[in-house]
Amino acid sequence: MPSLSDVLAEPAKRKKVVDDGVSVIEAEVSDKGGLSGMAIKTAFAMVQKVKPGFVGGTLNHLLDDFAKKIDPFWLDCLAQKADPRSYFVKNGTQVADALLSITDGRARNASGPIRNTYDKLRPQAQKHVVEAMPRLAGLLQKHAS
Repeated sequence: MPSLSDVLAEPAKRKKVVDDGVSVIEAEVSDKGGLSGMAIKTAFAMVQKVKPGFVGGTLNHLLDDFAKKIDPFWLDCLAQKADPRSYFVKNGTQVADALLSITDGRARNASGPIRNTYDKLRPQAQKHVVEAMPRLAGLLQKHAS
């Protein structure tokens, strides 16, 4: 079975992963409720309005780093012959921490509204990334299986 990094080497497949990844992000944002959900939806809408295509462009830019962090989990899931959804939900905190280590590093170098928005949303980020594990598993199943 190929790793996600292997899949991303093909430009056509990479575009599909990015497009589906944006759909996952949009669905996760849409599902958010409460005050933190309102903050996320507002920030997301602001970013999309100020810089259309930002989400897809950023995902494409970060995707290789994300894939390197996700691949060990994905390959372990395959080696265990585990159900991807169950595996990623079970290991959600570790996967979230791995992914957030990338965005945290990038955010340190950002400035202006992007940095301010990230700093405001970061305290709840792990929780939200963990909640996205079922959709992340579906994305991996679709593209790396």
